[in-house]
Amino acid sequence: MPVTVAFDRQLAVGTATGIGVYQRDLALALRERDVEICELSAPWLDPWRFDRRVLWDQVLLPIATARSKATILHATAGTPPLLRTLPTIVTVHDVAWLRVQSHARPYAHAYFGDLMRRLYRRAEVIVLDSAFSRDEFITLVGDRPELHVIYPGVDSRFFAIERKPRERPLFLAVGTVERRKNVVRAVEAIAAVPDAELVVVGPPTPYLDEVRARARELGVVERVQFRGYVSREELDQLYAIASAALVPSRYEGFGYAVAEALCAGLPVVAARSSSLVEVAATDACLVDPDDHTGWVEAIRAIVHDRAGAEDRAHAARARSQHRFGWARAAEACAALYARM
Repeated sequence: MPVTVAFDRQLAVGTATGIGVYQRDLALALRERDVEICELSAPWLDPWRFDRRVLWDQVLLPIATARSKATILHATAGTPPLLRTLPTIVTVHDVAWLRVQSHARPYAHAYFGDLMRRLYRRAEVIVLDSAFSRDEFITLVGDRPELHVIYPGVDSRFFAIERKPRERPLFLAVGTVERRKNVVRAVEAIAAVPDAELVVVGPPTPYLDEVRARARELGVVERVQFRGYVSREELDQLYAIASAALVPSRYEGFGYAVAEALCAGLPVVAARSSSLVEVAATDACLVDPDDHTGWVEAIRAIVHDRAGAEDRAHAARARSQHRFGWARAAEACAALYARM
């Protein structure tokens, strides 16, 4: 019987962050493999408000799935519907809501944490973004036969970025500015390296106020920029001119910021935490997320030997592009679809 996949693509609506990029690029890679998918989304619905997210997950997605006449549902955002009529694959990008999001509002924690933990136990197949996330899933949700690790891919545009680092050291931190990303560590380290600048790219949360305040305390407001969302062209330009990427996050289910930087040929300093160790492998400098001295020394090492850092990043680039290609991810997902 031919397989048709109802494919949740709602978080790719508007300006996509990590999960939306996953949905957008996996769908493209699956179509290139001639996998029959029906992409489901409501372009008129802003996915970045809690009530609208729940409306999509629990009402509109099941309705769209039923109308699609598909044979499988792939809940790619990690939030499957309570009412299901099809065998379901759920991509669980991380279990942060069960581990490090205790500061979140109770209703959000109940939905993304407690409810999803129950729904994951009912799914036929679970896909995890990393071995780290698989182990976390087993610890916090429970073991089961159908757990599969499939690395997400990286947008191939990062493969083509031409590196032209600027003369004055510029460090780049990409990702939502939230507490678990530990952005304040990057600000504090930059403050100890004269002339170095930091550009932070990503949507803000209330944690941004704390980071700004710390920058003011350290007297580095002029050397730290918070850009928020930027266009793809502007982000690509930053990857081209930056001296290195800084990823001090305490918890990541995969670590797109590391994978993208490695594929773009940037030197990377990342936290020795969660999945970042796995994604970085031997191709990035790893520092404990709370080791201020270690972060300062790693940044200084790049500033003092920029040619050496560039050479090492260049050598790692091809390896990273092979590890994080979307074709590999699509092939693995297609194999799972065929088995259901």
